[in-house]
Amino acid sequence: MKRPVLSVALLAAAGLAALVLWPRGREVDGVAVRRAPLTQSVVATGRIATPARITVGAPLAATVLAISVREGDSVKPGQVLARLQADDADALVRQAAAALAEAEARLSQIATVGEPVAAQALAQAEANLHVARREAERSRQLVAQGFYSQSRVDDALRIETNARNALDTTRAQLRAQQQGGTEREAARARVDQARAQLANARARAALLTLTAPSAGTVLSRRAEPGDVTTAGKVLLELAEAGETRVYATVDEKNLRLLALGQKARGVADAFPGTPFEAELYYLAPAVDPQRGTVEIRFRVPAPPAFLRPDMTISVETVTGHRDATLVLPSEALREADGGAPWVLVARDGVAERVPVQTGLTGIGQVEILHGLVEGDVAILPASGALDGDRVRLREMKKPRNTLQVPTGMAR
Repeated sequence: MKRPVLSVALLAAAGLAALVLWPRGREVDGVAVRRAPLTQSVVATGRIATPARITVGAPLAATVLAISVREGDSVKPGQVLARLQADDADALVRQAAAALAEAEARLSQIATVGEPVAAQALAQAEANLHVARREAERSRQLVAQGFYSQSRVDDALRIETNARNALDTTRAQLRAQQQGGTEREAARARVDQARAQLANARARAALLTLTAPSAGTVLSRRAEPGDVTTAGKVLLELAEAGETRVYATVDEKNLRLLALGQKARGVADAFPGTPFEAELYYLAPAVDPQRGTVEIRFRVPAPPAFLRPDMTISVETVTGHRDATLVLPSEALREADGGAPWVLVARDGVAERVPVQTGLTGIGQVEILHGLVEGDVAILPASGALDGDRVRLREMKKPRNTLQVPTGMAR
């Protein structure tokens, strides 16, 4: 009876020794390759941008009489926004109007009085010259007959010369006051100058009424009635009405995923439950060298009413989708940013390095195109296992369905 008991004891001891001495392998965490839908997208954060920002300022030093709009008001083109008062504006208009009236009166005087008087003076000068010539001729005859001395002829010739000079002068005066003459043209120029000064004074006075250059929304009001402004001081800021856009930036590595015309979906931080459609229409031609980012712009064809300028918006652009494909959690992929990604796979209790080819990248998941099959178990890097190690799996980790996507990164 002792021999069988001894044999059983020896066998038990041998089994216990084998159990203790036999290498059990490293415990590792693993995830299975599975078939599932996958969507790749680029998420960026930006702000609502209006077609243009318009500042309405005081064109000259003045006092604010009234401002007829407030923040948030919608305005139409030509709508009066504010009225200013400048004491010298009206005075300049009156002064210019008086100068114009004076210039027009002078031009009218030349046409109605100056020209006829000059014509009459010319006729009188011609008659005087005719008389002087006859008197000179008569004096010559009388001197020749001995009735007068030579001095009488000299006096007559002098009178004739003076009459001729007077005739030339009156002719020049008449020409100056006729159409095209220098005096009339000078008077006409003074009229044009006075009209220009009046128009300038009226335009300056018109600047005291500030109107909306285009349709838009009042963003800020920076003055109140009674304020004294200086030239150039901004009184109101408007957002021009027009196409609603979203300006955002993404990491430059996402450029390969983006293309003009891609559809996107935007969500305002203030209204997360109301997404809206958008379309990518602009990719900046240059990269910001300081940040390594690229500006992108989206148009919003049907903007919801709650969108406001400068509102923070998250925009997701879908760049790829698979209804069913092999996927693996991104944390199991090694050297993902290198040229040769690989996965450590548990096969028959041994860790084996397997090169893989990847495709789309989703939220915490990556598409496996070649190298693995459905059901393969990938060992997570945190387990510390190396290629060729004996391993044994702990409880399999379940894939995560939702991960937070960093701003401006592909997911």
